[in-house]
Amino acid sequence: MIVGLFVIMVGLIPIVLAISSRKILKGSELSTSFLLYMLCISVWQADIGVLYFGEVLEESTILVLFKLMRSGTVFAIPVFFYIAYVSVQNSPWLNEETSPFAKYLLRIFSRKSFYFILIWSVLVFLLLWTPMAIEGITSRKIETLGIHFYFPVYGSYHWIYAIHMCNYLVLIFLIFMISKKIPNPYIKEFLGKFSIFSLFLFISGALNFYPKTGALVSSLGVIFFSISIIIAFIRMNMQMMMRYNLLVERQKKLDYVGNLAGSLIHEVLNTAQVIKGFNSVLSSSPSLTEEDKEKTAIIRKATDQIEELSHNYRDYIQFSKIDFKIEDLNEIIQESIDFKQEFLRENDVKVIFEKRYSSVKAFVNKTYLRQVFINLIKNSSQAIPRHTSKRSIKIDVEIKNEGIQIDVIDTGIGIPKLEWESVFDPFTSNKEGGMGMGLPFVKKIIFEHRGDVTIMDSSCQGTHFRIHFPQYEFGALQEE
Repeated sequence: MIVGLFVIMVGLIPIVLAISSRKILKGSELSTSFLLYMLCISVWQADIGVLYFGEVLEESTILVLFKLMRSGTVFAIPVFFYIAYVSVQNSPWLNEETSPFAKYLLRIFSRKSFYFILIWSVLVFLLLWTPMAIEGITSRKIETLGIHFYFPVYGSYHWIYAIHMCNYLVLIFLIFMISKKIPNPYIKEFLGKFSIFSLFLFISGALNFYPKTGALVSSLGVIFFSISIIIAFIRMNMQMMMRYNLLVERQKKLDYVGNLAGSLIHEVLNTAQVIKGFNSVLSSSPSLTEEDKEKTAIIRKATDQIEELSHNYRDYIQFSKIDFKIEDLNEIIQESIDFKQEFLRENDVKVIFEKRYSSVKAFVNKTYLRQVFINLIKNSSQAIPRHTSKRSIKIDVEIKNEGIQIDVIDTGIGIPKLEWESVFDPFTSNKEGGMGMGLPFVKKIIFEHRGDVTIMDSSCQGTHFRIHFPQYEFGALQEE
């Protein structure tokens, strides 16, 4: 019984790990499927542990519990398949113009295939309740340790269950191949190690089919698997947090400057109100000459300008914290282009957006990110002179390392290199009548997404803007 309790306690390790992983992989579909996979491992260990409860449970009860918890190994296959399915479907390198291998994966890892494997697994599980798969259990003993346990007596059709479990090897190989292609380094490293450690877990579990090895070998595999995955998660978490902390420090500096500016704006507005009040009293004085009235009018206009600038800047720095969720970046960009279609037609500008990937899932705020592209499209269009024959804006999205890279390239007049940084400052505009809030808004929203926007190149032939921000939620964590 003590051995059985030990095996069950070992089986709790994967569940604890999976619950912790949901915090790390929050925002990714991998978290749910990974949790289910770990649950199957825990049930599998309980299935083994119950074979050592001969001292407290009847043989018939142990047999029923053994068959019931055999569901852990049976349904681990469809769950493992679902992990591969999610990895394939969310991989931006898999689109209609990719390699034959990628197209093959898309055909195999489909929702229909998942449902087929799930139904097949249910049939295998039902088969295990019949004598054709498991006739009963028999008492065994590990001679070297003097431990008594029960071992299943397999039926003539138990080979169906064995073949079902061999599919596990195929899935491990495919997930390992998929991990080599995924651009995000965190998910790439995790899936690679996950598949390798799962292979070791499978080998240790396969040894349980032989009575001479006892039923404890898989527990060693689970311990190794759990410790190895914990180390992989800690490493991944450390890498993510290091990058996140650098971004947080940068954001803290910006927030500090914004708070300081907010206090100054408050005082400026108070002072402007005092000036306007006294100027109003002064301008109504009958003793003023025409020259003095002109001067008071100039004071009133200057004060109104100060108030307008202060209100605009206050609205800018007091931009509220935004909410994020998984969205398709391709859809957001296309909606932005459609929204400005009439404006583009009037300016005779063509937007070229070639979808490199079938979809690009990202953890963003759709409303504000859409406004980012609307602002960039508008600014780029206005930067293209009327006499220019080449009138286009090219938008390109690419998955780079741990994030998303977006290039916006226009054929405008360009921006002087000395102004590459200042154009992102509020109220800096080279356009007549412009308030200079478009690009600063873009900069701030991308900062809210824990990213950055820069000018890569600009000349008389056009300007190249580059946006970069993390793809998944851990890149957009909010400080507690």
